[in-house]
Amino acid sequence: MTYITKPKLHHPSLEKNRVGYTRRDYEGKISTLCAGCGHDSISAAIIQACWELDIEPHRVAKLSGIGCSSKTPDYFLGASHGFNTVHGRMPSVLTGANLANRELLYLGVSGDGDSASIGLGQFAHSMRRGVRMAYIVENNGVYGLTKGQFSATADQGSQSKKGVVNSDSPVDLVGMALQLGATYVARSFSGDKAQLVPLIKGALAHGGAAFIDVISPCVAFNNHAGSTRSYDHVREHNEAVSRIDFISPRDTIVAEVAPGERRDIVQHDGTVLRLRALHEGYDPTNRANASAYLQKHQALGEVVTGLLYVDPDAADLHSALNTSGAPLNRLDLAELCPGTAALAKLNASLR
Repeated sequence: MTYITKPKLHHPSLEKNRVGYTRRDYEGKISTLCAGCGHDSISAAIIQACWELDIEPHRVAKLSGIGCSSKTPDYFLGASHGFNTVHGRMPSVLTGANLANRELLYLGVSGDGDSASIGLGQFAHSMRRGVRMAYIVENNGVYGLTKGQFSATADQGSQSKKGVVNSDSPVDLVGMALQLGATYVARSFSGDKAQLVPLIKGALAHGGAAFIDVISPCVAFNNHAGSTRSYDHVREHNEAVSRIDFISPRDTIVAEVAPGERRDIVQHDGTVLRLRALHEGYDPTNRANASAYLQKHQALGEVVTGLLYVDPDAADLHSALNTSGAPLNRLDLAELCPGTAALAKLNASLR
């Protein structure tokens, strides 16, 4: 099988950002995911966010695990550093890379199977340790590479494409991130670019552990009646915290919702999208209130999206460990191997 590669030449009239790059410079290879996959929309949002932030691509280290979501780093930031780890182990590899070189911007891309099942422990410890990174979970509720079995985030009572009903309780990664100490927690929808791009920009600029759960419908196995991860279900049960610019399979539907206002908008297929912006008094710096708000609207069957919690004074793992300010590859032999006296002093401090 052969794949058509993107042309390297760009039109000279393309707009450039402050560091001299066009948006095309932040792209990667052509996606091999299913047409209409929500993951491709997330990749486009990452590209847009990095371009708007004037980030030089070589300053980014992107890491992933295994799954459809973990393939996506190949489709953006082709000039950045990249590492594809084994299943569920992305957070620990990213942690090691971060400790070795704090000057890079770290972007971890994972899926609900990769983070909520085999990698649940890895996810938990990266959140509680405050590793500085933007951790994005592309959440579709299924194992897309192995024919659509329920993942750990699939809602109880949802139906598979074959009609099987999920009897297990779901793992709520947003709730876990709040409880474990993440200092930037958000949820969004892959089809809502106007909301997702600013959330990614905020995560990349954040000084601690930033987590974004993105509902991303699987068009092959989880976009049918009965699924709580389908496009139609998310449109009908989305409570947005910011302005919505929803992109449907046909024309773009744009809706501006004032703070505290609720609007019902009829979609092309006749379904209704219920939008409600958070009231102006919502405090995203209150962790306990954010958790209570999530639980309240989850009981109503609503998907809450937007920036749910942020600590503006967050510290990262380097601050806690008092590590070297310089990347390890810049330290000379004398700094890396200070001698037996320094080793003896260190051992004595541990007794």
